[in-house]
Amino acid sequence: MNFKEAESYLLSLGNEISTLKLGLDNIQTLLRALGDPQKNYLKVQVAGTNGKGSVCAFLEAMCISAGIKTGLYTSPHLISITERIRIDGRNISQDDFAVGATYIRKISEALVKEGQLASRPTYFEQVTALALDHFERVGVELAILETGLGGRFDATTVANAELVAITQIAFDHQKYLGESIHEIASEKAAIIRPGTKVVVGEQSYSEALETIIRAAETSGVTPELAGDVNVNLIPQTAGGDPVIFSFQTKLGSYPPVRLALRGRHQTANAMTAVLLAESLQEYFPIRASNIVEGLKKAVHPGRLEFQGNILYDGAHNTAGAQALAEFLVESADSPVTMIFGVMEDKNVAEMAEILFPTAARLILTRPSNTRAMTAAEIAASIPQDLIHPQIMMTDSPAEALKLAHQTVDDPGMICVTGSLYLVGEVKKILDTGEN
Repeated sequence: MNFKEAESYLLSLGNEISTLKLGLDNIQTLLRALGDPQKNYLKVQVAGTNGKGSVCAFLEAMCISAGIKTGLYTSPHLISITERIRIDGRNISQDDFAVGATYIRKISEALVKEGQLASRPTYFEQVTALALDHFERVGVELAILETGLGGRFDATTVANAELVAITQIAFDHQKYLGESIHEIASEKAAIIRPGTKVVVGEQSYSEALETIIRAAETSGVTPELAGDVNVNLIPQTAGGDPVIFSFQTKLGSYPPVRLALRGRHQTANAMTAVLLAESLQEYFPIRASNIVEGLKKAVHPGRLEFQGNILYDGAHNTAGAQALAEFLVESADSPVTMIFGVMEDKNVAEMAEILFPTAARLILTRPSNTRAMTAAEIAASIPQDLIHPQIMMTDSPAEALKLAHQTVDDPGMICVTGSLYLVGEVKKILDTGEN
């Protein structure tokens, strides 16, 4: 298969959420057939509801600064599926992706034919296997793996990472993970095993922290807590500027640093990454200067990312919406036009209550995803007392962009949010002209 054929094949396997299979048997069998490539390098696995992508971005930048050959596997992608697999900060090439996807497909179909698998591995399972196999082929020393959904049954968990981190736990994907914070945290914390090093990010819910700590204790592990790090925020003149702060861990004090990623919530993600990097010092020569440089240089597209007067933020649940709302209140110095699209399993009413009051104008739309709500469905989910005085609806993100530019005050801000799928689609329209 060439790259386009590989993309089409993977998409033919179905939506990665709707075709989700709970269980690790498929991915274990597939990796075994590949020779268990994940056993040939060190792994860090990051799970959580919010912030796991940012933690991975910070840690990747720190490790690259330290000269460690680093692989990064994340999801979802914004524009190209090649974004999911990175080596030393660069996306896998389309040619290498096509070669890897072809190989994984061949092995998968052979396993089905031989009766070792009852069905073909899913989209996410095959891309995960491709990443883990590619990391071995190019000789990475360290792989950073962002958990897709949950933890207990996520395909990345089969890698048996030596270091794991749990970021902020919040309500999301309750259909799969449970209706309570305890249930959701338990699914995420299932990646903790005896012998692992564990870092726990700052938690908004005490029940989540207690659940994770109990899971660690059950495995005989004492976790490092990012909430225990002494952080000193340095006042700034503009609330929307990247955060500047100094901090002190058990291993020493760090000088003031300006975070590469925007938003006060990024301090908690940064501290989680710092503790992971310090834990990695047992395996690699990571200096304090590498950690500081990583905090300054991390890149995480689609999260409080500006492109001209457009702000992208894939706030896809209530916790993410709260972080975005706080940023807008602090930083927006002109009326905000918000383009909002969301998946069908999200709590639109709560997200609307948090986000919509920050917008002067609201445009509801639908990203091109089978799980996305239509603009009319979103509108019907908004409580009557939150119906926006200036609201427009279109199921075309391209049309939503046109509407925003027709109504926005110059130099007003256009905020694209509610789903990373919407962010990716709008970025693609603006970057390539495709829609």
